Amino acid sequence: MRELADRVVVVTGASSGIGAATARACAAAGMHVVLIARRAERLGAVAAACQEYGGRALSIPIDVAGAGASDEILGRAMKEYGRVDVVVANAGYGTRIGLLDMSELDLRTMFEVNFFAALSLCRAAARLWISAAQPGHLIMSSSCVGKFPLAYHGAYCATKASQAMACAALRAELQAHRIAVSSVHPVTTRTEFFLESDRRSGSDGLGVEVPDHAPRFLVQSPERVAAAVVRCMHRPVPEVWTSSLVRLSAALFTACPWVLHQVLDHQARKERQQDARSRNSDPSAPA
Repeated sequence: MRELADRVVVVTGASSGIGAATARACAAAGMHVVLIARRAERLGAVAAACQEYGGRALSIPIDVAGAGASDEILGRAMKEYGRVDVVVANAGYGTRIGLLDMSELDLRTMFEVNFFAALSLCRAAARLWISAAQPGHLIMSSSCVGKFPLAYHGAYCATKASQAMACAALRAELQAHRIAVSSVHPVTTRTEFFLESDRRSGSDGLGVEVPDHAPRFLVQSPERVAAAVVRCMHRPVPEVWTSSLVRLSAALFTACPWVLHQVLDHQARKERQQDARSRNSDPSAPA
């Protein structure tokens, strides 16, 4: 059982959704928070909410994929608090577009934000802890789709799978240094993720908070994910899942690929039907 009171946590993607909920949950647990995101105004609102729990909150508006971002984040956190104990690499986004239709630049940019920026921050924090002979905890917000894909979300799934594999390897490599590593695998969560995904895909008319392919009984709140993350901080585990049913489904898909293929075919058909309905309801949409 790890004590969290007065520990310092860095949370990226902290201006909304799971990141903001995680920051608030950490503050409620007595932690001091370092909030990272690009949107300064929203970041300030989350910081104010965290401070209501009596702790300190440092906001750093920055693009996590920018040059030198990881060193700046950890440098400012160390200057403010003198220590960093946990890193939650949560920043990321998706797009609703087929892999063949996605430009090379957009594909590489998504990997830069979702995977390389997260890994860069985790590597920098691990080196900091090793040099100080200090234990720490690295947490990456992966996804259930890091274990199985979704059609028309293939790029996002690939970044999340990369995160999951990196966490598994890092955990084995860093255990001798008392550094825990965890990946988080939430299911569909009520955030602005899918609205933003549609916007980035040029599908503003399709914008929905929860997509059609997501069973409503599996839709969760960001607070539920945040609570699971904080429990993991208390007692580190390799993987955090917020749905036992989806975890079992991921295992089934691995053991029986033909089941996964049937599910994917059904989901892809629903996505195409949704696109067709949108075009039919919008006379200005291209045929």
